[in-house]
Amino acid sequence: MNRSQKGFTLIELMIVIAIIAIIAAIAIPNLLSARLASNETAAIATLRQIIASESQFQQGARVDEDADGVGEYGGFVDMSGGLVLRVGPVNASPTGRLTPSVLNQSFQTLNATGEATRTGYFFRIFLPDSTMAPVGEPQLGFTSSVVDADARETTWCAYGWPANYNQSGNRTFFTHQGGDILQCESTGLTASGAITTGDEAFPTAGTMTGQPDVGGQTNLPAQVVANWTVVSQ
Repeated sequence: MNRSQKGFTLIELMIVIAIIAIIAAIAIPNLLSARLASNETAAIATLRQIIASESQFQQGARVDEDADGVGEYGGFVDMSGGLVLRVGPVNASPTGRLTPSVLNQSFQTLNATGEATRTGYFFRIFLPDSTMAPVGEPQLGFTSSVVDADARETTWCAYGWPANYNQSGNRTFFTHQGGDILQCESTGLTASGAITTGDEAFPTAGTMTGQPDVGGQTNLPAQVVANWTVVSQ
């Protein structure tokens, strides 16, 4: 054995470990920040897709439940072709489902709370009842008359919020028939079931009429970091 060969000294090992710790301390937060930004960008893109799908669905009168010749807005399951439409349009399949769908068919599957999941975010659509109160989409879609046919000809809204605050995303997003996308930040809006009433972006509780609460936080949870603002990107 060559006794002149030596291993690392304790000091050398400590220096290497310290360097690795410094690199990790710099890299890990940057990686997390990049993932948060990526998830939030994807959430905005999903809402833009929903906006376009709702417009196509309503203008094409894919559903006209009250048969007045005016199309009505739909939910995820309606627009993705997963539900037998209440009034079958010309472009419905023999089973009564929309074909081709105006929204990706992956939106046919919702969780028990009626939410779709994408890239670390939950999404849910709300339609109005006869009093203009928001009704969240059930797991199997809007199959009952709990939403109002006349009201849903003009009004809908949708939210997207992080599955895990500060891990999958920080911002909560909102959009509606006007086409704008709003954002806010609240530690209370996270995980499945965080958005339940559908009025979180409106100034008046229990309704989805009027303009969204830009600059305010009237119906947001108490743990608010930032008020509703218009997304610039």
